[in-house]
Amino acid sequence: MSKKFFALAFGLLLAATAMAEGEMPVMELRAGFHRIEAEVAATDQNRQIGLMNRKAMAQQRGMLFVFNHENTHCMWMRNTFIPLSVAFMDADGVIINIEDMQPQTENNHCARKPARYALEMNLGWFAQRGIKPGTRLGGMDKAPRPQ
Repeated sequence: MSKKFFALAFGLLLAATAMAEGEMPVMELRAGFHRIEAEVAATDQNRQIGLMNRKAMAQQRGMLFVFNHENTHCMWMRNTFIPLSVAFMDADGVIINIEDMQPQTENNHCARKPARYALEMNLGWFAQRGIKPGTRLGGMDKAPRPQ
């Protein structure tokens, strides 16, 4: 059999494994000229698991939480090993507030007013790029509806 066949078969096996493990879809967002590859947690199960049990995350990667309704949602870090910053956003993708979160803690980090989305990135990602409350993220119009 050819190398091309084995490469294709291996790629299909990896894709099937990722789907079996419940890997979340990825979408592209923009904060100014900064590109973000955001895994999308749009189901109750995915929102509950979030970034738990992960040991690392690439700098341009994050996780977008899509909530069923606008509310003063809160996040915590149970079973999460990566220090994170979370930006809470309104329905238009405008950042309401940004909170820093330490690994394996159960402190609540909440939106200061009703939020529709939350975007978790590596700790300090927003501050290092000068991204603050009031910034509108691009690409939010393509976010899936919550399930």
